[in-house]
Amino acid sequence: MSIFKKVMTAIRGGASEVGEAIIDSNATRIFEQEIRDAENHLTKAKRDLTGVMAQQMASSREVDRIKREITEHEGYAVQALEKGDETLALAVAEKIASLESELSGQQQSLDSFEGSANRLKELVKKSERQVAEHKRQLSMVKTTESVQKATSAITDNFSSSNSKLLSAKDSLERIKAKQQKFDDQMKAAEILESENSDTSLEAQLKEAGIGSADASANSVLDRIKAKQK
Repeated sequence: MSIFKKVMTAIRGGASEVGEAIIDSNATRIFEQEIRDAENHLTKAKRDLTGVMAQQMASSREVDRIKREITEHEGYAVQALEKGDETLALAVAEKIASLESELSGQQQSLDSFEGSANRLKELVKKSERQVAEHKRQLSMVKTTESVQKATSAITDNFSSSNSKLLSAKDSLERIKAKQQKFDDQMKAAEILESENSDTSLEAQLKEAGIGSADASANSVLDRIKAKQK
């Protein structure tokens, strides 16, 4: 039984690790969904707030109405007293007392609506600030993730392609060597062609003083003297 409990504990531990791994791998998506949920609750809270504020306005109008009616009946009571009609004045006073009792209850309702509306307004403002801050943080998190992925991709590509870069360098050196060899062959061919041409031969004969070298004044004079003998 003890072994079975340990096995079950290990299974629960493994399940917990799997669950945490899933949460970690989807943390940004979860955070983004939580923000959307908060925005939905905030929208509903605003609708509820408008309802409370509407009740507040209705209660305020009712308080104003009762106050006007009390003021009106106080005037009636004064007029009844001025005419010496105590009975009528007493009836008006009873009406005023009833209105004042109604006013007291309505004022309590108004105060309650005002208090609730003010608290809800503060909560809505606070929630809006929190949602805005979470959105800002979400943007930063996404940007950080993108940068980290790009950095990881660059690092992985560099590591995996390091040998390819070396191979490409070798290929480049071979291409350069082949091109240099071609250039050398072309230069050698030009030299060989120059050496085998008549122009080259004439230049060599002239340099050796053989053949139709340019006649100098002394050679011409020697030739003329020889003819005179």
